[in-house]
Amino acid sequence: MYKKILILLLFSYSAISFAQNIDVKGTITEGSSGQPLPGVNIILKNTSKGATTDFDGIFTLKDVPINSVIVISYLGYVTQEVKVVNNDPINVSLQEDAESLNEVVVIGYGSQTKKEVTGAVSTVSSETLSELAPVKVEQALQGTVSGVNVTTQSGAPGAGLDIRIRGISTNGTNGPAVFIDGYQGDLSLLNPNDIETITVLKDAQAAIYGTIGANGVILITTKTGSKGSKTKVTFNTYVGYQETTRKLPLLNASEYALILNESYAAAGQNLPYPNVTGLGVGTDWQDEVFNSQVPIVNHDFSVSGGSEKLAYTISASHLYQQGIIAPKKTDFRRNTARLSLRGDISEKIKFSSNVIYTYLDRDSVNDFGLGSVLFNALNAPPTLSAYDQNGDFSLVPNTAGLGIEIINPLAQIENTFNDFDLRKLNGSFSMDYQPTDQLTFTSRIGFNNTEQKGKSFAKIVDYGGKVFDVTRSSVSQSAENFNDYTLDLFANYKDTFFEDHNVTATLGTTIYKTFGSGLFATGYDVPNNDWAYADISLATGTGADGVRDVGSYAFDERRMSVFGRLQYDYKGKYLLSAMLRRDMSTKFGPNNRVAYFPSATAGWIISDEEFLNDSSLINFLKLRVSYGVLGNDQIPNNGYVGQLNGEATYVFDGTLTNGVAIGQLPNPDLQWEEAKKFDVGLDFTILNEKVDVTTDYFINKRDNLLISNIPVSGIAGVYAPGGSSPTINAGGVENKGFEFAINYKDNLSENLKLSVSYNVTTLTNEVTEVNNSTGFIEGGSFGVGQPAISRMEVGQPIGYFYGYKTDGIFQNQAEVDAHPSQLALGANASPGDLRYVDVNNDGVIDTDDRTNLGDPIPDVTMGLNLTLNWKNLDFTAYAFASIGNDMVRNYERTLTDVNQLNYVLDRWTGEGTSNTVPRVTTAATTNNVFSDYFVEDASYLRLQNVQLGYNLPADVIESMGFTKVRLYCGVNNLVTLTKYRGYDPGATSGAPIGGGIDFGFYPIPRTYLFGLNLNF
Repeated sequence: MYKKILILLLFSYSAISFAQNIDVKGTITEGSSGQPLPGVNIILKNTSKGATTDFDGIFTLKDVPINSVIVISYLGYVTQEVKVVNNDPINVSLQEDAESLNEVVVIGYGSQTKKEVTGAVSTVSSETLSELAPVKVEQALQGTVSGVNVTTQSGAPGAGLDIRIRGISTNGTNGPAVFIDGYQGDLSLLNPNDIETITVLKDAQAAIYGTIGANGVILITTKTGSKGSKTKVTFNTYVGYQETTRKLPLLNASEYALILNESYAAAGQNLPYPNVTGLGVGTDWQDEVFNSQVPIVNHDFSVSGGSEKLAYTISASHLYQQGIIAPKKTDFRRNTARLSLRGDISEKIKFSSNVIYTYLDRDSVNDFGLGSVLFNALNAPPTLSAYDQNGDFSLVPNTAGLGIEIINPLAQIENTFNDFDLRKLNGSFSMDYQPTDQLTFTSRIGFNNTEQKGKSFAKIVDYGGKVFDVTRSSVSQSAENFNDYTLDLFANYKDTFFEDHNVTATLGTTIYKTFGSGLFATGYDVPNNDWAYADISLATGTGADGVRDVGSYAFDERRMSVFGRLQYDYKGKYLLSAMLRRDMSTKFGPNNRVAYFPSATAGWIISDEEFLNDSSLINFLKLRVSYGVLGNDQIPNNGYVGQLNGEATYVFDGTLTNGVAIGQLPNPDLQWEEAKKFDVGLDFTILNEKVDVTTDYFINKRDNLLISNIPVSGIAGVYAPGGSSPTINAGGVENKGFEFAINYKDNLSENLKLSVSYNVTTLTNEVTEVNNSTGFIEGGSFGVGQPAISRMEVGQPIGYFYGYKTDGIFQNQAEVDAHPSQLALGANASPGDLRYVDVNNDGVIDTDDRTNLGDPIPDVTMGLNLTLNWKNLDFTAYAFASIGNDMVRNYERTLTDVNQLNYVLDRWTGEGTSNTVPRVTTAATTNNVFSDYFVEDASYLRLQNVQLGYNLPADVIESMGFTKVRLYCGVNNLVTLTKYRGYDPGATSGAPIGGGIDFGFYPIPRTYLFGLNLNF
């Protein structure tokens, strides 16, 4: 009996001891410095119970069972697990995760560790975004990700940017698909400080997105709070001022008059300036239109934290930027608000939501092309004052030498009125159900709702007989609405078989619907000829008889997809992934509404093999290869059907009546573009994981290009106003190149840390097919009345420049007489004129001698980024280079009396004086036909960001309740080194054919910033 009682007591004591819960306390420090780490996450394993360390690195986790395990994690450091055996303090020193091989990478409908990824995938962290402080998120990709090139359409506030991943592959839309937390969204509308990571899928890894993945995929992961963490508040702000980075070297008034006199004298005309004395410098129109110390302001804050079962983030931001041209008439305002929630409904059911509201307000002037403010500033005579004697804007004379297009740019700014507003609500709601440890079901709804309104006012104004004169005031207004919804239903199964075989399977379906409408109207005779009364409701007049003052459109497109992916690895070192997606889209005709997109990727972690296990040099080595077929459906809505959107005039009962006619012709056989992507890559780390290298060789072939306006029979009526030829699949393009990225990171001493990264990408672009009646597609314009100068043609880069090749300057009449005649170009040659090459050697210079003069696609792009940390100081510098891109100089009007760049001072004035710049004359010459004289090498090196920051010491800010106080100053777009004469060698209109033609690109401003980062 005694023994039984004793056994019962011992059992009871053991049970009580086993069930005993304690409070765990401890301190977390940084491994290399021993400094405490605030904000470290402490989680009881397999539960949502957690805590975070305070400013001194101390934590307390209450009610923890004996023999349980706590997980200690902190971004950038190796996660550790510690078993709780008693109530002794737990002190842990976290080591920096130098290799980051366990970093989770989002790959679409799932994730992998960096070690497991078998595709060409690059990431940009929130730290990089913070260092760059970009106005728009797209800017953070330039120079930081190999294979990605970001170009500006204009430096004006709020202007668009173009992202190209591994080149230009189509004559249509080349931008990547963007997904924000799983739903399709708009990158340009995000607050950069809301982003945790940017992941770029560059190869067949993107095939899981099927018909929209051909141009690459960008995946955005936004910041979220942590469960079981204290409330964290961050506040970031910067203010700055902007100025132009460049002014073109124009002739001053005296130089202009002398050149003009010489030009008139050469043609036997009277001198326009018989006395140049006293003209001096004259008016510098660039100084008149450019402004300095133009403000830019940004504020954003976030509040994040969580309980045992819920994590939250609330954030808001405000950005305001004025333009360096017409700051009162050009500005950009962006306000955002975001709410992110994720939590546990039960042990098996979890939810997450992310909702973003964005408001944009953008005002602008004509900042690009013929008639833009800069175009007028470059061409207006410096002998003309900005204002007349009455204080009014002076008028540019309406003469043959100045034409009817050039006006006073200050008057143009004053008489420009417009406004654009956009409101967007977008986000996602998702639910995860995990019935077992191996299986997870996910349902997700994503949505975008956008409403935008625009208004422009044309004031009655007289510029002195110019084409921009307005004799009747008008106001034009638009209201547009865009909506899209995505429903994702998918399951992920992950398990290990026979110890060494790891399998992850994904199966799901996606339903996507987009619809919208637009309404446009114009009213005439605005009361008081004033912007304050510019509203259609107040306008009293309508257009001329038979002219429609209203217009509208509507669209409704849907896409339904089924996808599957199987990932397998053996012992974690032999990796294989296979994907298949089936898409059905209403954008295409009934004959080709369904398409299949297969792909496969594989990897071999060579460093896990026995022959490299003991290597003192190589820490990690992985070989990757991928191939897949992706699609592109970026054509106008209703692209395959015929439309009655043309205009026609009919006779009814002897009366002319305006009506509608056939517009776009139908093509029921229209189908997707196909992108066939091959990639082989090598990833490795060496020297104790201090050096990280990624290399890739890729070949991207695009077939079945969607080409519009293929010539067809005129009987069909496609040449009537509004008529157009059908869109057909009739082209092909190939891009191939090499990517190399290397990162070096090391602690040089106890207080000094260094991080350097360099990436380089080579690219070769070639058109492989243009299946139309001419064998080429034209685009772009030069001067007035000249043929298109850009082409898409087999064997050439897409959008290459097509014109005449020059061979110096005729020095005397004997050289002119010995050369093939150039009369077919418009005039006989004379000494001092450009000498064109007889390319086909037929003895005459004519249109058949046009040839390839270059292209706007860079051969090589590079990025070099540096970060230094010394004690509490940090320094960063980001640089980008583009080599081999050409640009057409088209911002100079070819009229006789316009101003010119000062390179004309080196003109030919007699035999032997110049072999590069032709003579000046008002007589007819062929010097202004499009030739390589106007094509320049636009290679450049840009130091795009420099920043110096200082973190206040911990003992100073602790008493104020802050965990971080950082002050910084920086300069964006500090300097650009280039031989190109124009404002911005990296700008483009974004058009695949004709994008490298410079009509006077608005320069990107240099921005000086002063900022503050607060955490508490």
